[in-house]
Amino acid sequence: MKKYLALTLVLTCAAAFAGRPKYVFVFIGDGMSTPQRMVAEEFAEKVGHGEFAMNRLPYQTNTRTKSANAVITDSAAAGTAIACGVKTANGSVGVDRDGNRVESVAELAKRKGMKVGIVTTVTVVHATPACFYGHNPNRGASYQLALDLVASGFDYFAASGVYDKFDDRKDPKYRGNVFEVAKKAGYAVNRNDKPAWAALKPGSKSWNVFGDNGMQFAIDADGTEPSVAEMVAKGIEVLDNPQGFFMMCEGGKVDYAGHANDAATNLRDVLALDDAVKVALGFQEKHPDETLVVVTGDHETGGMSMGFAGIGGKFKVEVLATQKISTEKFSHDVKKLIADRKGEIAFDEVKPLVAERFGLDKLSAQEEKALRKAFETDVGFVKAKLKDTTAHDVQRRYVFAQAVKNALNARAGIGWSSGSHTALPTLTTAKGAGAEILVGMIENSDLGARLKSLLQ
Repeated sequence: MKKYLALTLVLTCAAAFAGRPKYVFVFIGDGMSTPQRMVAEEFAEKVGHGEFAMNRLPYQTNTRTKSANAVITDSAAAGTAIACGVKTANGSVGVDRDGNRVESVAELAKRKGMKVGIVTTVTVVHATPACFYGHNPNRGASYQLALDLVASGFDYFAASGVYDKFDDRKDPKYRGNVFEVAKKAGYAVNRNDKPAWAALKPGSKSWNVFGDNGMQFAIDADGTEPSVAEMVAKGIEVLDNPQGFFMMCEGGKVDYAGHANDAATNLRDVLALDDAVKVALGFQEKHPDETLVVVTGDHETGGMSMGFAGIGGKFKVEVLATQKISTEKFSHDVKKLIADRKGEIAFDEVKPLVAERFGLDKLSAQEEKALRKAFETDVGFVKAKLKDTTAHDVQRRYVFAQAVKNALNARAGIGWSSGSHTALPTLTTAKGAGAEILVGMIENSDLGARLKSLLQ
């Protein structure tokens, strides 16, 4: 009890000293810790991308990420800690460890009269964004979380969809197609309509959906979807008002690339998030005494390291500039090519594709042996599937794209220890009104609690 009272006193005093910010931006790189930020910064410097903004913010803290029931957190527990200021069990969204609903900092902002925006590059009902408006012990309850989205009354959503659960008639809480429910609640629902999103006016209330299962990786972007920086800029435009606003922006696909150990794709999504941070900082410069910008990660994914033993600990991140496509998209393209040829295709026929899309035009004997073996494995799997169309198609069983990506990672000096989350602490940086409370080694729940204290 004494510890709790002491923490409350510290937070209250800190909030009183800092003053309540009128505008709050919280950026979360899903799966982004210090390694991802440093790799992206090094790449930006080497290829002339420009200053890496998120690492230049004056206030910094390391943030522990363990959940209430595990040293290695999932996004639901970590998102709840950041959004609500409490530790909870893995898999839980917006509830404490006993399953009780907890108000998020975004809901608090709305209650205080601020407008609220949620931006992410993954599905809007994915764990991290859902923690800011939803409350459910099951992060997989996509339909119910979508209903929570509508009930939140938040003003601006820009993200991918609700998987295939937007009209889930099997859900015990079914109330109809959630997009229709949202329209009845006063939302303009724009599905895969970039022009309609771009035409949004200040003060509008909208739910903007791009794709069903996630937006494009930054490396694969073809202009049909807005960038995360563009979504933030539009959010500022529609949310700005005399009472201020709160905006959470997630670089959700950083995590996807981390699970795939796809360094080139990972760093480009981190750079895309950094471009969005620059938009917020541009706004902060116009309102320096009223705006807080916070950048953090919910956890680390992949165990990324800088300096691979296979090349003597060297680090040549600029090599990753030769990769022009995500491993996921390349895998899809190669599988289709093999299937279209009914498995009658040789490795030498795809070597030009490897050179074109990954820059691997001069393979060493070891690299060629590994890639040839992986390609033959994929060909064999496709042939088997063509004979038995009931064969289960599991993405990771296609190994050629992974082998190509691994070869480029090795050349760059990028190592990975996992295909999942790790227990590494994340780096949190901040600038602006109230940023001084984010110092020292803290828990992710401390971050959430301190953000909430600023808005009380």
